[in-house]
Amino acid sequence: MSARPLRERKTSILDIQKMYREGQPFSMVTAYDYALARLVDAAGIEMILVGDSLGMVMMGLESTVPVTMEEMLHHCRSVARGADNTFLVGDMPFMSYQVSREEAVRNA
Repeated sequence: MSARPLRERKTSILDIQKMYREGQPFSMVTAYDYALARLVDAAGIEMILVGDSLGMVMMGLESTVPVTMEEMLHHCRSVARGADNTFLVGDMPFMSYQVSREEAVRNA
């Protein structure tokens, strides 16, 4: 398997959709901070997931339920600063979208 060429621009959702349609493999890695985002970006990985699992992995919580929208935004911003060319996916924490459609859209 050959190495992937480094991207010259940020990966978009349209790029991911095209790769999927054409049967091209793509990768997603979980990252919660700037330093790891820089490494993932340098490796040419197409997507980074900032998951609400950060509550357990980074904050020592017993579950993902207590993770707040503010905490997710904090980590998403840190990752975004390090992910120059990588598409970023961020989880919406528990109860940030279940209350109502309006609340879901506001939080999204």
